[in-house]
Amino acid sequence: MTSRDIVCNKIHFRHDPKWSRRLGPVEGGGLLLCVACLIEMIDDEDIASVRKSSALSSVSGVLKCSPGALRELLQQDHRVCLHFTAKLLGMLQTAEDPVTLEKVDQVLVQLLLELQSELSFRFVLDEIHKQLSEQLSVKHFLPTFSFLGNLIKAAPTVSQSLVTHYVPLLDRLCSALLFPDEALKGAVVYVWLQLLGAPGGSAAQSLPSAVRDRVCNVLLKTLANASSPQLLRNCVGLLSQLVHLADAVSVLMNSLSCQVMCDENEDILANNSQSLSQNQDQQPPDHCLLPLILKKLLLSGDENLQVTSAKCIASVLVHSPSQYSAPFINADIPEFLFDRLACSSNEVLLWSAYSCLLLLTEEPLFFSQCHSVYGMESLVRSLKESLQLTNLEVPKQGLLLLREILERQPATVRLFPSAPGFVAVSEVLVVGVSSTCLLVATQAASVTSALFRLDHQSRPVQYEAMIKLIEAITNRFVSLTLPSPAHLRSSGRMKRSDPSSQALRSEGFLLQALVCFQSACRLAEECASDPVLKENMFTAPYKHSGAQDSLESLCQCLLRCCDAVWIPTVIRMCERAPSAPILQNFYSILSSQFTLLPSLMAAFANKLASSGFYKLAVEHKGLLCAGNRNPNLNASCCGFLQKLSMCLLSQSDLPSGSHQHDLKEVENLLLHNLPSLCYRLSEWPSVLCEYQGPQAPKYCLVIMLRLALQQGDRLLPDQIVFSNVVWLLRSVQEQGCVLPHSVLRSALYLLAVTQDKSPSLDGASLNCISKALSSCQSFSSLYFHHPALIHFMCRYPELAEKFAALVLELWLTKEQDTNTGPTRADTQEEKESRADERSDQKTDTETMELLSVMEKYPAVILTLLDMVCTREAPLAERVLGVLEVLLGGQRDYNINLCTNLRPALLQALQRVSVVNTDHGFEEEYSAQVNSLPLVLKLLCVTQASDPPSSPHYSNMEGVHFKLLYHAVSMLLSNSGLMDQLQTVFSSSSFSAPSLSPSACPPLALLCCCHLLLSSLITLQRVHSTQVHKSITWSLDTAVQRLLTQKRNTDSLLLISYLRLLQALLDTDLASEVVCLTSGPGLVGLRPLGIEDGALYPLGSRGAQCLSIALSGLLLQKHELLLRASVNCLSSLLGFLQRKSPATAKHVVCQPWSRFLLHSLLSSGKSCLLHPAILRFIILLLQDSGTPVLREPDLLQVMEAVERRGVKELSKEAEQALRLLLTQIQSRDLLPREEHKQKVKNMIEELGEPDQSCRRSQSHNVLHVGDVPLCLSDFVL
Repeated sequence: MTSRDIVCNKIHFRHDPKWSRRLGPVEGGGLLLCVACLIEMIDDEDIASVRKSSALSSVSGVLKCSPGALRELLQQDHRVCLHFTAKLLGMLQTAEDPVTLEKVDQVLVQLLLELQSELSFRFVLDEIHKQLSEQLSVKHFLPTFSFLGNLIKAAPTVSQSLVTHYVPLLDRLCSALLFPDEALKGAVVYVWLQLLGAPGGSAAQSLPSAVRDRVCNVLLKTLANASSPQLLRNCVGLLSQLVHLADAVSVLMNSLSCQVMCDENEDILANNSQSLSQNQDQQPPDHCLLPLILKKLLLSGDENLQVTSAKCIASVLVHSPSQYSAPFINADIPEFLFDRLACSSNEVLLWSAYSCLLLLTEEPLFFSQCHSVYGMESLVRSLKESLQLTNLEVPKQGLLLLREILERQPATVRLFPSAPGFVAVSEVLVVGVSSTCLLVATQAASVTSALFRLDHQSRPVQYEAMIKLIEAITNRFVSLTLPSPAHLRSSGRMKRSDPSSQALRSEGFLLQALVCFQSACRLAEECASDPVLKENMFTAPYKHSGAQDSLESLCQCLLRCCDAVWIPTVIRMCERAPSAPILQNFYSILSSQFTLLPSLMAAFANKLASSGFYKLAVEHKGLLCAGNRNPNLNASCCGFLQKLSMCLLSQSDLPSGSHQHDLKEVENLLLHNLPSLCYRLSEWPSVLCEYQGPQAPKYCLVIMLRLALQQGDRLLPDQIVFSNVVWLLRSVQEQGCVLPHSVLRSALYLLAVTQDKSPSLDGASLNCISKALSSCQSFSSLYFHHPALIHFMCRYPELAEKFAALVLELWLTKEQDTNTGPTRADTQEEKESRADERSDQKTDTETMELLSVMEKYPAVILTLLDMVCTREAPLAERVLGVLEVLLGGQRDYNINLCTNLRPALLQALQRVSVVNTDHGFEEEYSAQVNSLPLVLKLLCVTQASDPPSSPHYSNMEGVHFKLLYHAVSMLLSNSGLMDQLQTVFSSSSFSAPSLSPSACPPLALLCCCHLLLSSLITLQRVHSTQVHKSITWSLDTAVQRLLTQKRNTDSLLLISYLRLLQALLDTDLASEVVCLTSGPGLVGLRPLGIEDGALYPLGSRGAQCLSIALSGLLLQKHELLLRASVNCLSSLLGFLQRKSPATAKHVVCQPWSRFLLHSLLSSGKSCLLHPAILRFIILLLQDSGTPVLREPDLLQVMEAVERRGVKELSKEAEQALRLLLTQIQSRDLLPREEHKQKVKNMIEELGEPDQSCRRSQSHNVLHVGDVPLCLSDFVL
């Protein structure tokens, strides 16, 4: 036999060649194999074991390198094959060399796998069973058991044959475990391990129950007394197989420690030298043995054993946590598992321990024995470590355990009696929700929601830690993969069948985050209801100064995050595919905000409503809740809509008397009817128009339409809303019902605001609306401050007749209350001060709205005028201010408006006149008398808008004449007014030069008195009104002051003074209103001469002084003063012409007139062509002729006109120039033909006179400081 050939040279010659074969070519030196030689060598005891081992090694090589070669030789005669197998089995019993035994085991397994014969397998099993049966002891069966285990491992089909046909052999294997040799026990356990662990698990399922039960009992005894590492590992491995079988678990858990006697003196465990049986006798006699064994394994230093032990515990508990948890808890397994968590970083061990504890939490005993409290610190520490691992399944399992503990912990036992424990958990959860893995973050958010339970809060409550958690979850939204509309359109519907989709994971995190946020809101509400928690009185003193650790800061954080991040994220997520669970929590969160920070809810509610949340919630209800679907979502939406509506309604401008009643009424309506309103917005019109059915749901729709529209959210088109509300009003009346007050107010609001885009109402509809409004006892309770209401009431005469005055009064009263608020009674000075300030302020919005109403509906003006006369002073003043703005607003329709207004003013004056006549201005009628100044002031504005030059004033039967007649009569018959005027004039520096400036009346008052007196003089002369009391005025002092002190006098005062002199001169200084006094400075000494007598009380000397004073004023640059001076000079010359023409000519022809003309002509063309200067030149022509005005002067004027151009002149300058040229032409003052032609050409170029200039100027009232000036008084 060579070193490679498997032959024996001594005996090979006698063997049949068929039993031998050379493997590979002969010339290549292939290996020669003889089966007969191999069998005889195995059987021959004289051959050394080393040689046998070498031969077996070669056979093993043949089986590996030449598959099928040995099988072909043996299949020539199956008896030889069986004989060869039997010889190898025999060697397992007889061989003593471990190497040889290993080779025999290896060759046997390879051979049987090569043969793949059921007959061979059964033959082997039969031989083994036979050997066990023939031997009284299993002492030498260690190799055999090892081979059997390896065979089952290599050929799993053998396991099925064993459990099916070789039950006695299995019994022998169970008995073999009673042998004291731990190596043999290890081999037997190895067989059982491979048998029960065969792929498919069919062998384990088919194992007879008796055998299985015996294996369980014997295994527990073996495991309890095992000391060798190999036996221990095999036993634990077998145990991990058995605990997957429910029946086996039942047997294992019912085996008590008294049934298995353990020896205290067994060998110790490897690594930590701790015996599994140590202190076994100290346990109660009925204590379950398996938990004790597994507990000791947890205490071993071998992490693999710890992992397997934890897995076994989990496998046992999975079958029935309620049945098997108590023994493990009684054995203090949770305590040891928590210890493993605290001191291990092994991923498998951590995950297994988490799983065991998770199952144990289902047993109440786990919490009653305070394992959760004692183990929380270890759990938190392990979670902090596990969150750093790459295997994310571990922290997920740990977070799941923490959540179960938090959720199941009894409220009577606090998990966090002190703040550090709660803070530690919150810090771990902040790391968890910030994890890059969404699944871990989702799990952490779930734990956070469980942590936000009231009984989990420490004392003091750690609001700051909760804020950090909320902010961490909120910040996590940035990385969420939310489906955008563009993405959804391109990719179609999201594939929800793929749970690994990032979008679905994001949706899952969002849902869990919403649950967490809702829990935080609920916790904040509970803390707010508990004074101890709200004040957090157990907080350390040094922390009280900070606002971060307070309930208010938590509430602010919730609102801020909800508004800035959560709302946009949820809306984006549910844009295309609304999720009922997400929306349910979302609307619950929004509802909670209304109770957390009431002070900020008004702004929050306005923002929600204006952002379309009515529409959003209604659409979600209609889409997801119709047909009694998603009742929880429906309840959540209803709660949100109710709180939003009540918040908006509570801040609306309801009258104080009906506020609480309306709130309660609406609250009840929404509470009982919102759940049934599961309609989309497109279905609302049909619901509102249903004739049958309950009305209450329709009322809810009307209220929500109104509240949403108030914030700019139009849920339905205006035309649809308008028509549906009208139809609802009619149907309710037809059914004999009465609308609730709050619903009627909402209906009125909708009608008013939507009227512009809706058709006009017919008579029946107007009658219905009028009837509905009249059914309310107080219209003020229906009023709302909106311009649309005024427009609606004034648009239809049927409504205006009943309600326009009420609406206008409430509008103005509401504005006045808003502007001034509740104040003490104002003094007269304060009222005047406010009136003065009002004149300088920009027209307010409310007034502008009234102006637009009056422009559109002129009848409103008469209503307002009636209010001026019949309402109390504050309201009447406000109405007057509106009418002043109306008439002084430079509008095209002012003249027609004044025409329509004057009859009403006349009626008002006549009414006041009658009252005054009947009651003699008694104090009890002061309310009516107070309206007189307002009516007169309005009359002044009217007159300023339509000047007295109108021909209507000459008709004594016309309204203009009668109106002014009554006005002047009222003023002149007012003795108090005349006394006040006399007092002002007497105290002025003009009348009393010795008075100090501080004792004189204010400049504005003195100017206004001059202007008023001048108007009274003029109007009394025109209307011949009776004067009851005159005013004394010194003409002598006045002329002297004008002559000598004009430089030290304010221009405005000079203007008003000249206006008064002009009015007096127009009446020939003989007005019944003023009694003029004169002196030697004007008329000289008595007896008067003929000329002084004719001009009395002015006199010839006074006329010259006044003329000189007026001539000096013509050199001033002040526009109004220049005009007033020319007008007064014109009146003076007219007075002189009427009384003494010679004096008039003498005054004009004085040298100063020529000097004044020369100064004006030399001042430049801009001054020369001023309308006032042109009028002055005309006066000189009329009264002097040529002595003063010469031909070069006239030519200079015409040259100035030619240089500027006629088209460049103002309208007023054109009129003055036309008059001048006409006089030149008519009096032939320029005799040369070329000059005549030039005058003619200029007249033609000027064209026909334009009357619009005088009219347009008269429409204006100019306010100079506090003095109003009617520009018609200064028309040249």
